[in-house]
Amino acid sequence: MMHDLSAAYPVWFCDVWGVVHDGLAPNPATVSGLARHRANGGMVVLLTNSPRSAAGVARQLDEIGVSRSAWDGIVTSGDVTRSLMLAVPGGRLYHIGPQRDLSLFAGLAVTRVPLAQASAVVCTGLFHDDRETPDDYAGTLTAMRARDLTMICANPDLVVRRGPHLIPCAGAIAQAYAERGGRVEMAGKPFAPIYDLALREAARLRGTAVAKAQVLAIGDGPDTDVKGAADQGLPVVLVADGVTDASAGLDAVAAAVAARQPHARILRTVNDLAWD
Repeated sequence: MMHDLSAAYPVWFCDVWGVVHDGLAPNPATVSGLARHRANGGMVVLLTNSPRSAAGVARQLDEIGVSRSAWDGIVTSGDVTRSLMLAVPGGRLYHIGPQRDLSLFAGLAVTRVPLAQASAVVCTGLFHDDRETPDDYAGTLTAMRARDLTMICANPDLVVRRGPHLIPCAGAIAQAYAERGGRVEMAGKPFAPIYDLALREAARLRGTAVAKAQVLAIGDGPDTDVKGAADQGLPVVLVADGVTDASAGLDAVAAAVAARQPHARILRTVNDLAWD
C-alpha cells in the first residue's frame, strides 16, 4: 500500500502517537512499512508533538518496543519548546505537566518556580491525565490571565490515544487559556517551526538539502498533522482510528477530514502503513 509512495517521496515525516504506536504497543504493520521504506533508500524522520526531547522519545520508543530500523531521526515539539523557554526573560517558568516531562528542562539556563514567581508558563500536559480534565485547571488559568503570563504549549494536540482511550493533552489547556484571552506560543504541529526543524534534520542526515517536493507527511490528527502538512504545502497520508473514529470506514474518515481541512492534499487514508 505504501511502496509506490516510497519511490515518489524519499523523505517521510511520520507522526508517532496513534500511528507508530498507541502509547502502549507498536503498530507492527506500520513499523514494518517504515523499515521497508528505509531499506528502499528512503528516510524516516519521526515528527511528534511529544513535549519530550528527541532523546527522551527515542528511549520511550525503545521501551514500547518500536524497532530502531523504523526511523532515522526524531524531531519533537519539546525540541522547539526548549528554544522558546530560553527566550523567556529571567528564565523563571512555572510548569504544568507530569513529572515524566521534566527532562525538558535538563541543561537549560531556566528555573522552575511557583506560579506566583513565574515570568511565563510552560505546559507539557495535565499533571494527572488519567483522571483530570482541562476544567480542573480553571483556577490556575484565571491566575495566569490576571498576571498576563504567556503560556508556552509544548504539545498542541488536544487529545492523544493511549491504548483504547483518548486522553487530554497540553493543547486542550492552551485552548482553554486562549479562550480566556491568554497569550499562547505553540511549539509543535501544525505550526511552522517544527517543520523547519524537521527539514534541517533531514538535510543533516542526508548530507544535502531536502526540498519540500521530496517530503511526504503521515499522521492521524486532522488539526495537527493534516493541517500542518497542508500549511507547509506537503502531501499527507491520513492514518485513521488514531484520534479519528474509523468505525464508519476509511471513506467516511477521509471525507470528514477533507471537509475540516479543505486545503489539504490527502493522498490516501489508511489503517496502517503496510507496504503492500
